Amino acid sequence: SPPALEVLPRDLSAYRQGNVGVDYVHRFESGKPGPHVLINALTHGNEICGMTAATHLLDHGVRPKIGTLTVSFANIDAYESFTEAAPYDSRQIVHNLNRIWSPEWLDGSEDSPELRRARILRPVVDAADHILDIHSTSQPVVPFWVYPSFERNARVAMAIGRPPVHLVMPDGLGSGTPLIQYGSHGGPDGKGVAMVVECGQHFLRSASDLATAVTYDFLAYFGLVDKDPAAPAPEPQRRFKLLQTHVIQSEDFAFVRPLIGFETFAKGELIATNGPDEIRAPVDDCTVFMPAQRVIVGREALYLTQPI
Repeated sequence: SPPALEVLPRDLSAYRQGNVGVDYVHRFESGKPGPHVLINALTHGNEICGMTAATHLLDHGVRPKIGTLTVSFANIDAYESFTEAAPYDSRQIVHNLNRIWSPEWLDGSEDSPELRRARILRPVVDAADHILDIHSTSQPVVPFWVYPSFERNARVAMAIGRPPVHLVMPDGLGSGTPLIQYGSHGGPDGKGVAMVVECGQHFLRSASDLATAVTYDFLAYFGLVDKDPAAPAPEPQRRFKLLQTHVIQSEDFAFVRPLIGFETFAKGELIATNGPDEIRAPVDDCTVFMPAQRVIVGREALYLTQPI
């Protein structure tokens, strides 16, 4: 059955006129020393919880007590293509905006709405010390962080404590370069943190609520806003290490059974067939993240992880 569309896109044209020379990008400087934090929404056009969080900041006139706050809406072209009849199709127009943050793509000769937008956003991302990139999932699974396994990222996610699940990437994503690994953020010597928060199913009110809460948590961690005294105490944290990323190679890709995420498989157990290839669990307690909802050749099939 199709998901409940509890939260729908709203017209963002009122936010188009930014103040840094880039459409849909708004920057607020406190005039006091402190970090530059970027809150980024709509890396994928149908992941609208980020839109809810970003518009919350703008609608409520949030201004940083120290440092600089930048709020950006990334893939507006995809966002504006949304239809209730096909709510998953507005993820992207041509390219996945969250796989092209490498010199090969950004400085290459290919063209698309996503590449044009990423190139325009590049100085916005370059300026940020810390980045929160807000995402959501096609399935109604528990929310989770995603970040390269640098101590600087883990420290912030653990301190914020919600969501209490972490997907840690020792070697990157394995299927392109996401925004959170752009430039210095992708290396061990980076000074700032850059993390994705996956807030739950795209269109659920709970995802938008969590996105907004985590956005304020993130800003509070760096001192830009006051900490919410009502924020819950951190739950026990569960961390998973990314082992393998599989991309759909064939139209006849199939899981052994319907998966939504967080299912576990024993070492050697068959998880999916990918054309002539089998995808089997490389370890015991192999935990699936983000299994594809639809078979689209060239998109990620699933992520295989193990508990840390």
